[in-house]
Amino acid sequence: MHTDEQIITLGQWLSPAYPVGGFAYSHGLESLVETGAVTDTDSLLDWLGDVLRYGAGQSDARFLIAAWRADAQDVGAVDALCRAFAPSRERLQETGLQGAAFCEVTAAVWGFDLAGLTYPVALGRAAALEGLPPALTARLYLQAFVSNLVAAAQRLLPIGQTEGQRLIRALAPLISDITEQALAGSLDDLSGTAFLADIASMKHETQYSRIFRT
Repeated sequence: MHTDEQIITLGQWLSPAYPVGGFAYSHGLESLVETGAVTDTDSLLDWLGDVLRYGAGQSDARFLIAAWRADAQDVGAVDALCRAFAPSRERLQETGLQGAAFCEVTAAVWGFDLAGLTYPVALGRAAALEGLPPALTARLYLQAFVSNLVAAAQRLLPIGQTEGQRLIRALAPLISDITEQALAGSLDDLSGTAFLADIASMKHETQYSRIFRT
């Protein structure tokens, strides 16, 4: 059973108001819009689903849960693997800077010993220290991840607020499935095969005109 306090804490940590700067990142989506690979609601839904199934969605869920399960001395090894798994400079920047911001704010407010961790690892470690359930933490992390990308898409494509919320709702069952798979597995099951999304993040580094950092 989840308590109201646990839900409220995760709601605060994963709110757009929590100062991690998620609004500044598109995860390579801006590059795909530039090249015409993502043009509308249907192609965006396909891309989001692939990123969740085969890219950072499933890998971040595994890093988060591994960090939740890890002893204090082992968190650094999980974090090092998370950094090594970033497929491009900008994707490493995305997880590193958001994680550092999360650590700084959460350490100041909750008094945890957190510093310099990637975003999913920082959240998993903080959730363990606060006694928050890993399944709920991972589900809400993935929902926040998708929500941020939908918000980015709404600045790049003619997609309205209502349609954006339909997209997020449509991906909820997949988010639950990925969370369950991550809970049942370990970092030995880690994989990443969202190759076009990874290449898009590399191409974004040299994109002439852009509004997002990734």
